[in-house]
Amino acid sequence: MTEQREFQVAIIGAGLGGLGMGMRLTQAAQHSFVILESSDAVGGTWRDNTYPGASCDVRSHLYWFSFDAQPDWSRVYAFQPEIQANIERLVDRLGLRRHIRLGTTVTGAHWDGSGWVVEIDGADPIRARSLVTAWGQLNRPTFRDIPGREEFRGEYWHSARWNHDVDLAGKRVACIGNGASAVQFIPEIAPVVERLTVFQRHANYVVPRLDRPYEPAERTEFLEQPDKLQASRDAIYWEHEGWMGAMKQGTPVAAEFTAAARAHLEAGITDPQLREKLWPDYPIGCKRIIIADTFYPAMARDNVELVTEKIEGVEADGVRTSDGVLHEVDVIIYATGFETLSFNAAMPIIGRDGSTLAEAWRDGPEAYLGMTVSGFPNFFMLYGPNTNLGHNSIIAMLEAQFGYVLQGLALIEQKGAAIDVRPEALRRFNVELQAELADSSFAGSCNSWYKTAAGKITNNWSGSVEDYRAATARLDPEAYELITP
Repeated sequence: MTEQREFQVAIIGAGLGGLGMGMRLTQAAQHSFVILESSDAVGGTWRDNTYPGASCDVRSHLYWFSFDAQPDWSRVYAFQPEIQANIERLVDRLGLRRHIRLGTTVTGAHWDGSGWVVEIDGADPIRARSLVTAWGQLNRPTFRDIPGREEFRGEYWHSARWNHDVDLAGKRVACIGNGASAVQFIPEIAPVVERLTVFQRHANYVVPRLDRPYEPAERTEFLEQPDKLQASRDAIYWEHEGWMGAMKQGTPVAAEFTAAARAHLEAGITDPQLREKLWPDYPIGCKRIIIADTFYPAMARDNVELVTEKIEGVEADGVRTSDGVLHEVDVIIYATGFETLSFNAAMPIIGRDGSTLAEAWRDGPEAYLGMTVSGFPNFFMLYGPNTNLGHNSIIAMLEAQFGYVLQGLALIEQKGAAIDVRPEALRRFNVELQAELADSSFAGSCNSWYKTAAGKITNNWSGSVEDYRAATARLDPEAYELITP
């Protein structure tokens, strides 16, 4: 039987963004779509990150689609296996699997005047009238170009590609990095290893998590009384919206969060020297705020050492720092984050004038409402430039984007033409956006994955989720040029 090669919509990525878009297309009775996934399983972030202690830093009752049946979450903050299992169940429950092609690596795409030709590694291309990318922002591991990595004689890996075949018991382990992933696996491996050396470039603000399992009676109540679960979701959502003030410099909310982080540090770390090493020297919100209960107790263990000297490089027997010390270890775990500034434009996406998305973004990624780019008709991005958050659930942002994309697809159908966001609309939007971001915490005195080396903030939204919902609630046809074949 010949495999279908032509669709109305092609979606790249089978994480929560791509799957959610597929769900909304199905609900809108649009069934001519395909979800292309290079891996052998769905799940995106939750498929890739299987390190010990991997969990979500948004409370579970808010971490799901509002337009779907809510899972029976086992605890306040869900761990990776439970989230991944719920994603797998969603795919089977809603019949999405027939739309998904696993093990399908997209090598590029180009606009041919009437639609998108999507190139597939080892297979014939796919044609689609519209292209939606759902490849995320945090899925391309980086090692920060630390020299000598290949010279190391022991085992090493990135936290997002955890090697479960290596038993860390009794080993000397180096953790390079202390961000959102590291604070989750450090408490898990510290009691097991002989010695853990944590290399820190910059300290992070850490606030209490207050995680716990739900009692059986609570879970039963949430399942049998959906209004109770909805009330829980609403309460969490509005509490998080209130955290938006911490993303602005000099606000009372930022001061409140700073005080909470300091109290949490002082309660967890008694050694004054270690305490000051773990206290940031930039305003709260400039880098991702860490939500964790067990990180500080782990760092206070006798077999854990914090090193703040700059890493000069990796050698055969360990990690050498700028003070000349060689820290000998058996295993190195790189918790060094992700490449976040290309938004995967390294893949050749070629628009109507022959230019690539990478060329359009030579000064930094930008998109109209984070979703459309001038010169790339019928092209939509999910979780694109300036749609990340520091205070609430990204799923809420994705849901706003799903609705906007559906409006775009309806306009394409109604007009019988392609749509391309006007350059002046894109330019005006980004000028206003960057002006709004200028006094945000993201613009503070720190280096972060939120911005380019020149300081342009490319990843984060400037306001609340409610602001974004309002901005995307209605697609303005005047912002788009109609292109007839």
